[in-house]
Amino acid sequence: KVSVVILNYNGLKLMQKYLPTVIENSRGAEVIVADNGSTDGSVEWLRNEHPELRLIAFEKNFGFAEGYNQALKLVDNEYYVLLNSDVRTPEGWLQPLFDYMETHSECAACQPKIKSYYRRDFFEHAGACGGLMDEWGYPYCYGRMFDTVEEDKGQYDTPSRIFWASGACLCIRRFCYHEAGGLDGDFFAHMEEIDLCWRLASRGWELACVPQSVVYHVGGG
Repeated sequence: KVSVVILNYNGLKLMQKYLPTVIENSRGAEVIVADNGSTDGSVEWLRNEHPELRLIAFEKNFGFAEGYNQALKLVDNEYYVLLNSDVRTPEGWLQPLFDYMETHSECAACQPKIKSYYRRDFFEHAGACGGLMDEWGYPYCYGRMFDTVEEDKGQYDTPSRIFWASGACLCIRRFCYHEAGGLDGDFFAHMEEIDLCWRLASRGWELACVPQSVVYHVGGG
């Protein structure tokens, strides 16, 4: 029921380092790489080293938002997991997200606890333990306020409703993604997932963080 979709643009070194953990620890899910017209040998490496993976290759760079829109038109599974190429996925990362979505029909999308790859005891900036929005429109997270990130001491270990889920690792229902119009390509990259989640919330859907799932994000890759 699940497709893990990694969008790549000239990220050969990142894929060489992190893709094997995604493949190893995502058993039972389809792993797809969508390539945004890379020129660094990414496509050739994928075809040679991982011919078992489904590869969607574009002729140009559509950007993060529109790249996913184009790729996900070709993916039919019930759940999408949009996963950045600079994320390490440990064993057991995917099952809690899937289980939560299966048992919470009111939830359109969820994210795991996102921790720093370099400081494993701390949250990572891009999503931390779930996104919120203040009354002035500033996004922040459980575990991250502006540039300050907290040490993870289990303070956010209960699944919780959030306002937005991070695009670094976003599990979303296929129906919800397309019914809400997908990511807005005008953003190209950054803030696009907040806009999508806002549209989902305005349609009455809930969003959640499932901290029983943990991934480690380099950030900025």
